[in-house]
Amino acid sequence: MDEVDNIIIHTFRQIGCDISSEIQSLQQFSTELTVEAVARCLRIIDDKITVSKSLPPGMSARFRVGTDLANACMSLGYKGEIGYQTFLYANEADIRKVLMFLIEKLPKDTSTTADEPLGKSALLNRAISQAIMAQLQSPWLPPHCKRRGYRWKNATSWTKEGCRGMHGFHSIHISIPQGMGDVTRKVPKDVKNYYASHLPVVSKQPGRKENLAASLMEANAVQLTAALELETEWNTAGLQSRLSQQEYQARKKERLKKKIAEHLRQGLSKAEGPSGTSQAADLMQVLNEFNEKGGSKQNKGSRFTHAEKLQFAQPEDQTVSQIGIGEGVPTADSEEELKRKKEEEAEVLRNKLTEITGKIEELDMDMKKFTAGMQQMEEQVSVHEHKNTEKVDAVRVKKRTLDLLPDAENNIAKLQGVVDASASRLVNLGNQWEKHRAPLIDEFRQLKELNTNRVSESQKKLEDIKSLREKMKELAEETRGKEDMLKQLAGEYERMAKDVNRSAYTRRILEIVSNIKRQKQDIDKILLDTKTLQKEINQYQGKLDRTFAATDELIFRDAKKDEAVRKAYKYLAALHESCGLLIKTVEETGSVAREIRDLEDQIDSESKNKTIANLEKISEDYVQMKKENQQLVAQLKGK
Repeated sequence: MDEVDNIIIHTFRQIGCDISSEIQSLQQFSTELTVEAVARCLRIIDDKITVSKSLPPGMSARFRVGTDLANACMSLGYKGEIGYQTFLYANEADIRKVLMFLIEKLPKDTSTTADEPLGKSALLNRAISQAIMAQLQSPWLPPHCKRRGYRWKNATSWTKEGCRGMHGFHSIHISIPQGMGDVTRKVPKDVKNYYASHLPVVSKQPGRKENLAASLMEANAVQLTAALELETEWNTAGLQSRLSQQEYQARKKERLKKKIAEHLRQGLSKAEGPSGTSQAADLMQVLNEFNEKGGSKQNKGSRFTHAEKLQFAQPEDQTVSQIGIGEGVPTADSEEELKRKKEEEAEVLRNKLTEITGKIEELDMDMKKFTAGMQQMEEQVSVHEHKNTEKVDAVRVKKRTLDLLPDAENNIAKLQGVVDASASRLVNLGNQWEKHRAPLIDEFRQLKELNTNRVSESQKKLEDIKSLREKMKELAEETRGKEDMLKQLAGEYERMAKDVNRSAYTRRILEIVSNIKRQKQDIDKILLDTKTLQKEINQYQGKLDRTFAATDELIFRDAKKDEAVRKAYKYLAALHESCGLLIKTVEETGSVAREIRDLEDQIDSESKNKTIANLEKISEDYVQMKKENQQLVAQLKGK
């Protein structure tokens, strides 16, 4: 902690605290100096914090200053226990934590000296930080637009920045169902059937999966553009027409239809000659269908009505009708006959289709019945086969018994001989099994005893392993704490100003690191020694238990016959018990020694906390507060 205290003192001297050269650690800090250092740090961290740098003479004012300092530290994010007592009755460990927290919160000095010696690692870190800053400040570009440096391998393949799967922007037309979400709009059944049965899903319409995103983006852009164009047109020309939006769209649709019809009529007038008759008929048919389906409600009707209208139309329209009718366009009567014939044929075909579907359904029902009957028959056949095999076996046994009936006496004598032979064989096998059984039972008992001994030894080893693991965890926590302290000191060193002599701090940090490494090595050696000692103790313990068990067994065999051997067995048991007591006493002595060592450490830590001095100081402050209260009471009574 001396190095940490030296760094803290040096930082306070840099921010303007008047610390004499005699002070070398935080233990020598007075209450006034602690308050001044904390107040200066708080003012440097945040200009809005207004706390007093010195302690007033009155005790109530002192408590108020200590409370203000504690609240300011908590507002900056200090998570430890802190209050006025932390500053007025300073504890070395608590005040060190507070001062280290405040030093970490101090603003960083970014200025660097020109004559600062830099090593290879520092230069490399600086180059990396400069490159990262340049990349963060540069604008983003798509990877295929970057043709400099290491981003391109060659003209066709990509190697960096996720460009291996890049491809060109190629889109195709995507068909999307229209009007399905609008309930007020009526969609024809054939269109619905097409959308449901024949129109592929949007993700399957492009030939390649790579073109799906481009196609969706283009379709969305087309819809947005059309909506924007309609909105701009309505805002400019639609509002000037003084019509509603629906009326304006209907009038625009009518104008478009008239233009299309005019173009079709011009095409009909241009169709001349023998080759033009078929073109005129086709154009006339398209014009009639357009007037039927795409026209308004007033233009709807049959082809006969359209022909009648064309007959009584203007001269320009009469030329169109004459061209269409005189050149092979079918009349209304022939069309009605064709429609009637087609409807009759369709009705006949529908009747045939219904008959065929009815027959197919009847055949399906018959097939289901036949399959169910076949399954039942197969189950019955399997049951009958099983019964047949049982009856065949019974018949075979009865036939053998019937064959033996003519010479019954001899056969009975033979059977009796076979039974006697099998009985004698069983007796011989039983005797042989008893001969083999006795040594096997003895071996089983011995193995069982060995197993119990091994289980006891394994339990002891497990307990030893658990204790060693706990010790290892404690040592690992200690080393982790020291490593955290090392990281913290290294961070503080990085945050320190660069205009000071860094070699001394570098040397100190290296010494601290070397000391930590040395302590680590010592800890590893101690752990290794404890492991070896524990192994030896376990070996000796196991050897002692095995020796005692063997001796106990040998003496116990002869103890029933000889009185002296019986006394020796008693002495052996008493010796074993005394040795166990001695081992237990040694273990308890070790645990007591460890407790004494822990208590001594606690006494040392409590002595560092200056408990007695703080109690004396608190009692003095209490007496002073009593005097101040008496003075205030006297002043109030005098008034």
